[in-house]
Amino acid sequence: MTLLCRLMDAHLRIFPSANPRSLPAPQLDIARGEATAFQLAITNPDPVEVAKIAVFAEAPTGFSLRIRRVGFVPLPHFNTQVPDAERDGVGRIPGLIPDPLFDDTVSLLAPLETVPFWISVQSSPAVVPGRHSLTVRVEVEGRTIARLKTTVTVYNLQARPRRNFPVVQWFYVDALLDWYRLQPFEERFWPILAAYMADLPAHGQDTIYTPVFTPPLDGVKRPTQLLHIRRRGTRYEFDWRQVKRYVDLAKKQGIRNFEWTHFFTQWGVRNAIRIYEGHGESEKLLWPVDTAACSPVYRKFLSQFLPELKAFIDREKITDRSFFHVSDEPHGEEPLANYKAARALLKELAPWMKTMDALSEIVYGREHVTDMPIPSIHVTKAFMEEDIPCMTYFCCGPRGTYLNRLLDTPLAKIRMSGWLFYRFKALGFLHWGYNYWYQSQTRNLIDPFAESSGLAWPGWAYGDTFVVYPGPQGPIDSIRWEIFGLSLQDYALLQNCAIPPDGPTLRPLRDFNDFPKKISWSLRARQRLLQAGAEK
Repeated sequence: MTLLCRLMDAHLRIFPSANPRSLPAPQLDIARGEATAFQLAITNPDPVEVAKIAVFAEAPTGFSLRIRRVGFVPLPHFNTQVPDAERDGVGRIPGLIPDPLFDDTVSLLAPLETVPFWISVQSSPAVVPGRHSLTVRVEVEGRTIARLKTTVTVYNLQARPRRNFPVVQWFYVDALLDWYRLQPFEERFWPILAAYMADLPAHGQDTIYTPVFTPPLDGVKRPTQLLHIRRRGTRYEFDWRQVKRYVDLAKKQGIRNFEWTHFFTQWGVRNAIRIYEGHGESEKLLWPVDTAACSPVYRKFLSQFLPELKAFIDREKITDRSFFHVSDEPHGEEPLANYKAARALLKELAPWMKTMDALSEIVYGREHVTDMPIPSIHVTKAFMEEDIPCMTYFCCGPRGTYLNRLLDTPLAKIRMSGWLFYRFKALGFLHWGYNYWYQSQTRNLIDPFAESSGLAWPGWAYGDTFVVYPGPQGPIDSIRWEIFGLSLQDYALLQNCAIPPDGPTLRPLRDFNDFPKKISWSLRARQRLLQAGAEK
């Protein structure tokens, strides 16, 4: 049997009907200690026979390789409000789109179809600079049918960790409990949690959402309250043991920063959040759901809780690495007034606390209502032009020509994320969907291998709700997550090379919807940075 095998760039999705002859070869340029990736496309031109293939890869000393089979998931429609030029899969959607990365090196290859494999390359900081050959071998029933080579060029520049740019994506403990059919916080839960925690820094995320209370996000959620609370008359007793276990485990997995639960309800700041007796086993609330945000009962609770929180984060030595929220996404005059009142309450009870929130109305920045505004990318440049320091975010929108990370967003466009964050001096990045495997704003699990919009398309976009899939004992990464992680490595390279954000290198990046969108631009720019850095 004759199969068509070719190595190709990581920034093009290979569809089941793709012809590998039409795809570009990989260009792999890295600093010492950096990562990169490329793909192997294998096509079966036989109209009848099924082939059983196995893939192997070899690298010289100083490199580690990981081979994963690219899986396909259904994409029943394009995401709306996006021109064809900004979509991937035109002519193939509705259909199957490549995204999950399975730890398989063996696959059946159907007649007239293509199977891609994703090959991750990690270099050692001690690797010798220069050109190094990587070999990929394909077998059919134990017989080698193809041996392909590519070259990775290592420049004499030491990669350094990213600095002062926290990456936050909301982490849903309830999704882990529900998917793996666990109870909080039984022993079987912790190894699974550890696997997901480790996946975050492996892709450049340094911050984790810590559910000291059940996060008041996206509907009424299954209780995941790490803090055990017992009410004794007008006093509350707090048991921090599970919180400490969670924080200790996160530190062990390489996580640096801790994001704490929003203190008030979402989209309006009207109410106190749902806080439960115990860990929430019986879902018995400490106060009614309609309790006002600044009510006496909630004020009394916060006056007892906040000093204990401060004492805990001081003991754990994470005070300067803790992020706090008032409420998510307030819009309009009444929510603004509510937000100001809630923020004033926190300032009174916890004057040491700095807050940050996702909000895009520039009045929050102009009036310094929050310490760190996090506007959408469609208005981030406006904040910068008014000298309002801020982080940035995207989610279901903006779409169109804007940066995003959806299932039909071209991978070359996703790779520009780190470049754009650096160019516009964002002080961090926030996204809401690391592992949201639910129907929108319900407790109903969806099958993420079949549904990627929370059953809420077109309002919720395909690919917005999660970047990892649930595996047997931990996460299955996606192509989008891998490319986003490489973009954060680009951010670190720009820092390492001390590139001026307003200088000529990044001048072609004019806004989050106006920037180079072909992979050739970022690969050439990266190569120039590496060359210049190696010559210093």
